Amino acid sequence: MYLVMGITGKVGGATARHLLKQGKEVRALVRNREEAAKWADRGVELVDGDWNDATSIEAALEGVEGAFVMLPAVWAPSPDFREAKVVIANYVEALTRVVPPRVVALSSMGANRTSGLGMITALSLLEQGFRSLPSSVAFVRAGGFFENFLFGLQAFGARQKLTTSARIDLPRQESAV
Repeated sequence: MYLVMGITGKVGGATARHLLKQGKEVRALVRNREEAAKWADRGVELVDGDWNDATSIEAALEGVEGAFVMLPAVWAPSPDFREAKVVIANYVEALTRVVPPRVVALSSMGANRTSGLGMITALSLLEQGFRSLPSSVAFVRAGGFFENFLFGLQAFGARQKLTTSARIDLPRQESAV
């Protein structure tokens, strides 16, 4: 059994689909059962809860072989990143009390640094918080997500250019889910 956080989103959903295709059992912590109903129909065990509650995370972790975790998207975080810090503290508390053999955390390229990070500061805090966990932890540090360009592509139409700050002369990892 594998716990997948964020199953109703793109990355969590892709992770769950991959595990199910491999014949693995999947569990998901969900805030809204109606939104996650299609996953229950596919055999995913749904556990009611929220990443803002360490006790519900602990319940979802019971007996799993591994967990895929992520931070919720906060597009306008407070200056001290308190939204992320609360979720990280809940993860650390739960993952210290119920110790799965493996944890995979969605992060970002550059999150291993500790300064000058801008929007990925929350992911750096996640990585720092997970350093002392008793589980084996792997961070998926994507260079970017192609889906982040979809809104812009739709807005500009097929014959226009979409500008980006990314340097095209350097190799870059992108994830598409």
